[in-house]
Amino acid sequence: MARRAFAVRVTTFAAPVDAPASLLAGWDSLELWVGNARAAAHWLAAGFGFTPVAYSGPETGVRDRVSWVLAQGHVRLVVTAPLGGTGEIAEHVRVHGDGVHALSFAVDDVEAAFRAAVGRGAAPVSAPTVRSDPDGSVITASVATYGETIHRFTSRSHPAFAPGFTSEGLFSVSIGGSTKIEMIDHVVGNVEEGRLDDWVAFYEATFGFSEMTHFDRDQISTEFSALRSTVMTNSRGITMPVNEPAQGRKKSQIQEYLDAYVGPGVQHIALGTDDIVGSVSALRDRGVRFLTPPATYYDDARARMEGLDADLPWSDLSRLGILVDRDDDGYLLQVFTETFADRPTLFFEVIQRHGASGFGEGNFKALFEAIEHEQARRGNL
Repeated sequence: MARRAFAVRVTTFAAPVDAPASLLAGWDSLELWVGNARAAAHWLAAGFGFTPVAYSGPETGVRDRVSWVLAQGHVRLVVTAPLGGTGEIAEHVRVHGDGVHALSFAVDDVEAAFRAAVGRGAAPVSAPTVRSDPDGSVITASVATYGETIHRFTSRSHPAFAPGFTSEGLFSVSIGGSTKIEMIDHVVGNVEEGRLDDWVAFYEATFGFSEMTHFDRDQISTEFSALRSTVMTNSRGITMPVNEPAQGRKKSQIQEYLDAYVGPGVQHIALGTDDIVGSVSALRDRGVRFLTPPATYYDDARARMEGLDADLPWSDLSRLGILVDRDDDGYLLQVFTETFADRPTLFFEVIQRHGASGFGEGNFKALFEAIEHEQARRGNL
């Protein structure tokens, strides 16, 4: 991999207060900070069917970190690890373990998006910066959100993702069939008890998002634990639910996450597919493990789906552990993986929507009981 020289330029400006929501065109990428980027990239490729499309590290002139970019459908993940025992990335991994550090939004005008967010109250992390080489350029800026998670505004015109990256000499994985992942459906954040309303107000005021739906503790609870959740969204299809723990008889899954991650962060990434049966079948064949719903789940689900104008593949759903729910607009199918790494923190969801715009409210109890089973196995319930 040949080294390429690239230049960096930082832009400064005054900040008016225009609403930024319409400036966010969609998801650009999600960046995970991990202890071993090569291992994480191989697992995302071998297990989840992502394809490596770019690499950055010492071979490309970057001395402090290694990053792999992986893509599938309209989803792009970046896994980054430190090359030394000190520094921001190493400290982040030491405290939090593997997790999502940056949610990156595609924008046409990075300066305008950054100016709008900062002007409406967001704390700046990095000012608009242009990185360029002979092949193209990338402009980024970022602001702080919950915990140490940042939101990044990105405009890129570079064939290898960004300066300092190469698309040559990448590894390939040729096992299993296509996992049929097409898009990011939503990304969920967990925050401390008592802070949910603050972050809802933040997304409304700073990003111009609106509340899509809210679930209170009596809607999302079991015998042992509870939570509150508000789904925030914008007009461009970026959807980000935010959860907080609520008091229950024992430790909730959200509190377990906050304890294990040592603070707020991204709880799960929901990946959309047009064929969840084929997707989950391929993922299972590749070694991805999923939570198991309670034994009585499908009896209850069939009763809830009565009268639905759809021919559901109940035997496949039961065999694969896929959950089903409905709302006024249609129905959805969803399934949740075990945690991505050793700590009980980040996990993935696979979801297929048939008109439904909800988030599987009818499945909350079954999902929580499955998670509580895992918490009990860990001794953390």
